[in-house]
Amino acid sequence: MQVATASNSEQIRQGVASAALSRARARARLGLAGWIGVSVLSVILLACVATLPWSAGSVETGTTRLARYEASNLTLNLLPPLWQQLSEEDAQRIARAVEAGQYVPSRVLGTDRLGRDVLARLLAGGAISLLVGLSAATIAVVVGTTYGSIAGAAGGRVDAALMRLVDILFGLPSILLVVLLAVAVDGVLERRGADLPALARQAINIATLLVAIGGVSWLTMARVIRGQVLSLRAKPFMEACRAIGVGPRRQFVSHLLPNLVGPIAVYAALAVPAAILSESFLSFLGIGVREPVPSWGNMAADGLGELNTVESRWWLLAAPCVAIALTLMALNFLGDELRERFDPMRGRKVA
Repeated sequence: MQVATASNSEQIRQGVASAALSRARARARLGLAGWIGVSVLSVILLACVATLPWSAGSVETGTTRLARYEASNLTLNLLPPLWQQLSEEDAQRIARAVEAGQYVPSRVLGTDRLGRDVLARLLAGGAISLLVGLSAATIAVVVGTTYGSIAGAAGGRVDAALMRLVDILFGLPSILLVVLLAVAVDGVLERRGADLPALARQAINIATLLVAIGGVSWLTMARVIRGQVLSLRAKPFMEACRAIGVGPRRQFVSHLLPNLVGPIAVYAALAVPAAILSESFLSFLGIGVREPVPSWGNMAADGLGELNTVESRWWLLAAPCVAIALTLMALNFLGDELRERFDPMRGRKVA
């Protein structure tokens, strides 16, 4: 009887270990949504970042050299994309420009109203939009994690005071705050930055934009991390740490922070598309990234003016909108996959 009991216990242990290993392997595999998100995002990143030497490379336009996304030839404005046949007038315009040795933009996605290469602007604008989105999300994650960790770890009156501040900020319209900050910085530059180079002014505008978006996006992160810290502090392993005299810094770095990686990763993946959408919306309104620097938002604003009942050049609006939609879809799929992987209550069923 004892031999049979020991054999049954060993079988149970082996079964539990096998089930745990199967669950770990299933959670380590990417699902269909994860593969779609990773694949689409990789293609977009590679297309926008790897082509920067071409899209941002300088070309000669008459007596000056400009970046390809900025270079224009007004005699070749509003050329159709490659999938549309050139009219006789457009073919003559291109022939005259070639004979005169003028700058001739590519026709993959045609040219805009100023005769600029739409493809080069789409790729360079994608790199800028992704940079602003990633930077703003990084600021939101760092500030939110720090703030929420301090509130949750301190507890008591400190926690109450910090979270009341978060409640107050939640009641304010975040987009309005971003707009006010961007307009204020732009006004300061107009009064005191007249001697600044155009590139420096653009850099200040972009930096202001990402700081403003990140500065109003950390509130949800702070609440999530604060709740996780309060939950983890009540766990037996944290009580054991306090009982044996582990310092607060080591408690956070060695025990709390590793258990916060899951929520941080999930929120970061979901914060990036929100930041990109905010940047595109503000640039669409003319407050974010300014001309001649491209972004998907200001390209969509330019393309909207080309929709008319006489001759609709829909591709000028469709190109940036499709790029935004694909990026947001990929990042949301990736965020869902991370939530599926890190949340133990949402584990996949093992066949």
